[in-house]
Amino acid sequence: MHLNVNRILHTPGASQDFHFEMDLSDLDFGGMYPVVRPVVVDGQVRNQAGVLHCELQADTTLRSVCARCAKEFDESKCVLFSCVLAEEKQEEENEDIVVLEKDEVDLAELARTAFILEMDTISLCSEDCEGLCPGCGVNLNEEPCRCKKQVDPRLAALAKLLQQDE
Repeated sequence: MHLNVNRILHTPGASQDFHFEMDLSDLDFGGMYPVVRPVVVDGQVRNQAGVLHCELQADTTLRSVCARCAKEFDESKCVLFSCVLAEEKQEEENEDIVVLEKDEVDLAELARTAFILEMDTISLCSEDCEGLCPGCGVNLNEEPCRCKKQVDPRLAALAKLLQQDE
């Protein structure tokens, strides 16, 4: 979505709201396509003392796989992004400044980039997820481990003595 900011560009105190949806269902992230609903983007461009400030919020639902128990789950994702819009860059190294092209900014590209950069590489179904047992593979959130308790090698001789008494 391209937004023309010409009417607020030279009017301090003016602002322009925006709202749109993006389809990122084709976004391949780690071999998965986690975006299951359209990304709703809301925001505002405002002129503060001759400087254009752009703030946006992108919300959606992601289908994730827990890094501990491998269970699929849906989670809400909210990304906040802000930048300064300028007709030209004063400093080449400042990444917080986005250059306008013919008084327009591509909000969809800004939102898409911000959204991708904020994607989590690891997701957990809950903070207290116990994960999978490395021995028997059971989901420890749903049932107890089936593994036979291993004897500490330092106590193996004692375990043999205890078995002889039985």
